[in-house]
Amino acid sequence: MAADDDENPKPGSNYITQSELRSEFSHHDPTIARINNGSFGCCPATIIAAQQRHHLLLLRQPDYYHAKLLKPSILHSRRLIQTLINADRVDEISIVDNATTAAAVVLQHTTSSFSLSSNFRPGDAALILHYAYGAVKKSVQAYITRAGGHVIEVHLPFPVKSASEIVLEFRKALRTGKSNGRKIRLAVIDHITSMPCVIIPVKELVQICRNEGVDTIFIDGAHAIGNLPIDVKSIGADFYTSNLHKWLFCPPSAAFLYSKQTSDELMETATAWMGTRDYSAQLVLPEVIEFVNRFDGGISGIMKRNHDKVVEMGEMLAGAWGSELGAPPEMCASLAMVGLPICLGVKSDLDALKLRRHLRECFKVEVPIYYRAPLEGEVDDDSVTTGYVRISHQVYNVVDDYYRLRDAVIKLVEAGFTCALLSK
Repeated sequence: MAADDDENPKPGSNYITQSELRSEFSHHDPTIARINNGSFGCCPATIIAAQQRHHLLLLRQPDYYHAKLLKPSILHSRRLIQTLINADRVDEISIVDNATTAAAVVLQHTTSSFSLSSNFRPGDAALILHYAYGAVKKSVQAYITRAGGHVIEVHLPFPVKSASEIVLEFRKALRTGKSNGRKIRLAVIDHITSMPCVIIPVKELVQICRNEGVDTIFIDGAHAIGNLPIDVKSIGADFYTSNLHKWLFCPPSAAFLYSKQTSDELMETATAWMGTRDYSAQLVLPEVIEFVNRFDGGISGIMKRNHDKVVEMGEMLAGAWGSELGAPPEMCASLAMVGLPICLGVKSDLDALKLRRHLRECFKVEVPIYYRAPLEGEVDDDSVTTGYVRISHQVYNVVDDYYRLRDAVIKLVEAGFTCALLSK
């Protein structure tokens, strides 16, 4: 936790105070209740300043920077990531722009291997979650179908009551993928789905994949690092990626790709050097570690407090609106889905976008909204919750951010508002 302004820290303590914390994020728009850290993350002022210092070193003497400074600095960041995720060797870690880039690298490498393998047969399958991030899902479709493969989507339940529901649906999809003698060549599994957001039991799903003979397993942990603990050896996947800019306070855009079985071709693709590229966002990991260590418990303490607070605020909102969380607390990390009042009439993805814009423009609240289509057998009427907000909690958030969202929704309900009243 941050030290209170009137608190006298212990001698030698470097805990960040509340006033220092506010200063670190004073560049945020003070008029907005920003409870959407999940989309773009956040970057403290000290890290922005560190990035600028790295950038100026490049501009000051580009030849010297590339010859002497850049690669050792990147290596330092890779070693820090190695420690954070419990990788065996630093050469298993590369730094890329974002998780979508990492997915493209893995898919290019994997489908190339398919094409060269005498065991690959057209119609063999790749497995991906239905709630996978849109750009990753499109990449999987493009690469796998071009290689002659078939893509199987795992349709996950939402709202979800337990991890066992996810495991059950995953096993069903595996059986479908292996029907007619086909083989599952690749499984792409989110660690935390983006929308709706749910923690996926990746360790158990990886073990299931191993037992079922899946060739390659790639974990898309875009939201994971800084949000929940990562132990790549314990998880056991072949590849793992996560964004450094979402929950670990780096500037955009920076991410890592872990490869359990490194190859020269893969690492060259992931770490190709460009003379005109700005690597500064990838070089601030030392300063980020210094920043998070100014909080009680370091990054582990931050993750626990963010989780506890987002669950508390989610339950407060659900109580005020007469709804419920979209997943149990243990599956929420630092993000939570909260059902909106049914009477708001969120009947489509367009309604969700319009309502999000309305909350931003009229109530100064920034929060994503998810439309959950009625399932087969459900009646599309006023008895099914189809609209959910996805709230985040990060160190800069205060309780008033969530009260503003609560009160805005209550005002809309009291006014008889529905999404149908909003123009396109």
